Amino acid sequence: MARTPDGQELPRFEILGPVRAWRGEAELDLGPAKQRAVLTALLINANRSVPTEPPENGANVVQKYVAGLRRVLEPDRSPRSPGSLLALTDAGYQLSVGPERLDADVFHSHLQEAQAARAEGRLADASGLLQRALGLWQGNALAGLSGALFDATRDRLAESRATALESWAALEMERGHHAQLIPRLAELVVEFPLREELRYLSMLALYRCGRQPEALAAFRDARQLLTEEFGVEPSERLQELHRGILRAEPSLAAPEPPRPAVNGHRHQPPAPRPPTAVLQPTVLPPAVLLPATPPPAPPQYDFPVWLAAAIAGAIPLLTCGLTSWAVVGVLAIRYRSRMLGLVAAAFLALLVFFVIAMELDGPSYEGGPWAGVGVLVLLVATVGGSVAGALIIIRPPGRPPEPSAAVELTQRVRREQARQLVNYHPSIARELRIGRPDLSRTFDDGGLVDINTAPETIIASLHGIGPDDARRIVADRYLRGPLASVDELVTRNLVHWSVARALGETLVAVPPG
Repeated sequence: MARTPDGQELPRFEILGPVRAWRGEAELDLGPAKQRAVLTALLINANRSVPTEPPENGANVVQKYVAGLRRVLEPDRSPRSPGSLLALTDAGYQLSVGPERLDADVFHSHLQEAQAARAEGRLADASGLLQRALGLWQGNALAGLSGALFDATRDRLAESRATALESWAALEMERGHHAQLIPRLAELVVEFPLREELRYLSMLALYRCGRQPEALAAFRDARQLLTEEFGVEPSERLQELHRGILRAEPSLAAPEPPRPAVNGHRHQPPAPRPPTAVLQPTVLPPAVLLPATPPPAPPQYDFPVWLAAAIAGAIPLLTCGLTSWAVVGVLAIRYRSRMLGLVAAAFLALLVFFVIAMELDGPSYEGGPWAGVGVLVLLVATVGGSVAGALIIIRPPGRPPEPSAAVELTQRVRREQARQLVNYHPSIARELRIGRPDLSRTFDDGGLVDINTAPETIIASLHGIGPDDARRIVADRYLRGPLASVDELVTRNLVHWSVARALGETLVAVPPG
């Protein structure tokens, strides 16, 4: 057990979390916040002199906190005797910290040992050392302290921790533990969203477990974050992994476990094979032929759908059914629905019947039989028009049902595969008619629309693009040539940037042949 020259046990310090000090199993009371800050500054520069910079409220304040720390760290020291742990040198105060007595030093020591073990091929030992190093962390380093020195140190230590986590995950992947890694990597990606190495390992682990669609979706999430927040594409290494997953390259398969030697001869492992149960980019199930005319797009409102539905349902109630035919008629024109037109005509017929029934009893209505029937008809028109108006807004005619999570994931995978063909094999993309839902096809591209060749009606049906915008886009591509990318919709002032971003999952720009 490490002790001072006068026989006291050396304290143990922690900065990988809240700043704490221990002697044996007993935690030391480090005093007020400023005294803890002084101790932290000394720990950051352990075994080195720290120049004294007295605060504005007096030069004796630092000495006051140092005296308080000496009473805590060396309780048996005589008041007038020089400190053995916290001493005053010509260059300033110096805190002597023994070997293995500061958790940050132990952390870095384990990292160096792990690096040496890995270089020697001792992967299990290296992984264990990294886990021991990471187990020293109790939260954010220097928790609760603010200031330039503390912030810089905190960032430096956090970077070391993130690097250690990446090294540990890479080691576990190399050892073939990809299945056990997936939940932990998902947590780390959330904690460190900008570290592409963790996303790389997460994608590779998913792929090796036969979860190719999820690996591709992870790449899409990374690309969306980087492009939307910072305007940059993922690194070439991450893009290369993405292409390899699409191609199901054998080199991405999990390493075969080493076989034991038999009679002094070691079996050669078989050549790695791609994981099973993955979608091959060149073998896709044929898609159902899409109709020549797409279904009408759902309406887009500048206010919540529930508010629009409430207004459409309230108008017939407030007018006692006299405007039910008009409400449904307007919606029939909006959605170009013949069925809704017939419903509107039926409500108009009810209104005409009501007027005729009232006239049959004469101007001095006293509750005749025809008037009773007319009131009943008007009640039907009132309730029916209110319900119909609200339901049409909530579920417009021709609007497809919401896809399930599995269907949406499959469509995302197909869009990814189709985009790869557009980027690397444009001639094949044109042959397969990618982005042309108006044409019959045998290749399912996941619902993409080619902004360079899709007709005006298709473009006008997209979210955020109306008929006028669609006409301008079609005219512009003929006058100024095809678009090199979807981003050119913004640079050519054809759509707002928010619309282009919202359509990022749908639009592609297939190069002309």
